[in-house]
Amino acid sequence: MTKTLIMRRKASDNKYLHKDFHGALSCGMEYLRRRYGKKAVYDYLKKFAKTYYAPLRRKIKKRGFSALKEYFQKIYKEESGIVKFKTTETQLMISVKKCPAICHMKAKGYQISPLFCETTRIMNEEICRGTPIKAVLAYFSAAEGKCTQIFSRRES
Repeated sequence: MTKTLIMRRKASDNKYLHKDFHGALSCGMEYLRRRYGKKAVYDYLKKFAKTYYAPLRRKIKKRGFSALKEYFQKIYKEESGIVKFKTTETQLMISVKKCPAICHMKAKGYQISPLFCETTRIMNEEICRGTPIKAVLAYFSAAEGKCTQIFSRRES
C-alpha cells in the first residue's frame, strides 16, 4: 500500500501581495468617472478610506507621525516600492521614487485612470481627517511613478 502524504498550507504561509488590485481599482475608477463623473470617484474613495483606515486613524491619534511612518514603511516594503522617509518633530515626508502600483500596471499593460494618483491624495486626507496631522500630495507624476507626500501638524 502506498503511503499518502498530506501537505497542509494556509493562506498566511504565502507572501501576500495585491498588485493586481491596483489595476482593478484603476478600471473601477474609470468606470465611475465615465458613467458618473469625477465627483463619484472622489466620493467612493472617501467613503472607502473612512471605513478601511479607521484603525490607522485611531493609531495616529495616539502615536502621531510614528504610526503613519510605520504603516507606510510596511506597505512600501511589502510592495517593493522605492521610497525615502524624512521625519522631523513636525513633519513626515515620503518621497516615492518608484510607485509599485504604477510600475505594476505599466508592466502589465493596464490602463491607468487619469484620476489614479488622486487615490494617494484622497486616501491620505481621509487617513488624517480628525487627527492632529494633515496630508498634502506635494508632487506626483503618473508618467514617472513618483510622488512626494507630506504629513505635518495642523495649525491650531
